[in-house]
Amino acid sequence: MNLLRSVFFAVLQALLTVLFSLVALLSFPFPPHTRYRMITGYNHIVIWLARWVLGIRYVVRGRDHLPDRPAVVLAKHQSAWETVAFLFLFPPVSAVIKQELLRVPFFGWAYRMLSPIAIDRSAGREALKQIVSQGSAKLAQNFWVLVFPEGTRVAPGERGRYGIGGAWLAAETGAPIVPVAHNAGEVWPKNAFIKRPGTVTVSIGPVIEPAGRTAAELTRATEAWIEAEMARLPPAAARQ
Repeated sequence: MNLLRSVFFAVLQALLTVLFSLVALLSFPFPPHTRYRMITGYNHIVIWLARWVLGIRYVVRGRDHLPDRPAVVLAKHQSAWETVAFLFLFPPVSAVIKQELLRVPFFGWAYRMLSPIAIDRSAGREALKQIVSQGSAKLAQNFWVLVFPEGTRVAPGERGRYGIGGAWLAAETGAPIVPVAHNAGEVWPKNAFIKRPGTVTVSIGPVIEPAGRTAAELTRATEAWIEAEMARLPPAAARQ
């Protein structure tokens, strides 16, 4: 049953991706925030389909922790679910992504219209400078910045190396850090075609203010909160 559901979902998502890539291209004349609202209709529909086709629901804890000014969201990275859902669960965000994603047909075309921060991850310190320079501009435009500090998806129960880029942006701009833990990888596994029904818990932590802290200190504080919260999350109880 999970296989059939996953096949049906994949077909619908592919059709939606083609459709919304055209919407994205047509949105070019509009201001960035208007384009964002138009294109992220895709994200709403995909997560809605994930609920009704795959049986993947979600709950969000800690919404009251969200600040009233643009922030840097530093989040756990386990699956593709959060790359879709976080674009509407938070205020408009500019996500830090690898440049290669913009070359993916249809998907990349649409993503380019969302004003992401596309970096060359092999560029080392230059990539960090890109995050700070482009991220500062996005924050000034009233976009939040979304960073997955582990850089790549990690399996449930595992921990990647936390990069310093998002924390460095916060330290340079004074923007608060919003740490986020979740367990999406338990129902939408990394690189797995077959998804499983269950409930994703997204936990938003208290703001971490950058004042008086180095980027390294901010990274350690963020990692400590996220990893401790991961251990507290309920299992994404798959229904049989």
